[in-house]
Amino acid sequence: MKRPSGSISHLATPVRAWAHRFAFLLLVASAFGLMLLGKMDSLLVERARTAVTDAAAPLLDAASRPSDAINGMIESLGEMADLRAANSLLRRENDRLRSWQALALELEAENTALRKLTHAVQDSSLRFVSARVIGDPGGAFARSVLVNAGAREGVVKGQAAITSDGLAGRVAEAGMRAARVLLITDINSRIPVLVGKGRDRAILAGDNSAQPKLLYLAPGIEVKPGDRVITSGRGGAFPRGLPVGVVSQAGEGALRIQPFVDWSHLEYLRLAEFEFSGVFQAPATMNANASTEANTAKKSQGAER
Repeated sequence: MKRPSGSISHLATPVRAWAHRFAFLLLVASAFGLMLLGKMDSLLVERARTAVTDAAAPLLDAASRPSDAINGMIESLGEMADLRAANSLLRRENDRLRSWQALALELEAENTALRKLTHAVQDSSLRFVSARVIGDPGGAFARSVLVNAGAREGVVKGQAAITSDGLAGRVAEAGMRAARVLLITDINSRIPVLVGKGRDRAILAGDNSAQPKLLYLAPGIEVKPGDRVITSGRGGAFPRGLPVGVVSQAGEGALRIQPFVDWSHLEYLRLAEFEFSGVFQAPATMNANASTEANTAKKSQGAER
């Protein structure tokens, strides 16, 4: 004969009430018992903890996957928004570059026509050696660096040292395996330059500060901050048109230039030779070149006769 179900629920009610009343004490006693068990047999507790972890790992992994998927979706949406903004920016920049390209092609065609019309002599070809900056030796020059290229790589005194941003300096000393580059900020540096749209001539003079000065600018010349400064090519020290920097200070005091080169990230330099006789070329070499050119001219005249 089956016992009525009401009797079971009648018996379970006081047990449930007793468990609710003493739940906190039971938890404290259980924790205390586990601590004692861990002190008595740590290996057994470690095995039990490992077994519980292994059993709960699949459940935790399954429970975490939805949240990971949601986080991934949120990150993807954020990345899509960033990509859309970047794409829009690149489209506008591409449009600007296309307009500049069209203008550059037009100017190139005009320049070619004018060169043909005036029989202008083309600039000499460029040869260069890329070298890594290996130290800042100091010494006689306060602002100079050593590079790991020398005479065996074709480096000679007077070559221009440039970066992707602009002019950094010139080769002051050249050994067989290394060379010293005098930076444009050194107090011994003097460079003929052109300033602004008017292409007014001046001398860029270093003073061991991060921003060299402009000297010997003609009276009455108006210079504004932001005017570009490029090499003039006078004296044969540097070719014409190398970017140097922009005017950063144009008051009644000294005119200051902010170079394009980032001195704090100067890692590689391109030592360029522009195949023309300059002020840094030795007189004997210049005379030898002149005699060689004269002999070549005489030979060509004799052949024509």
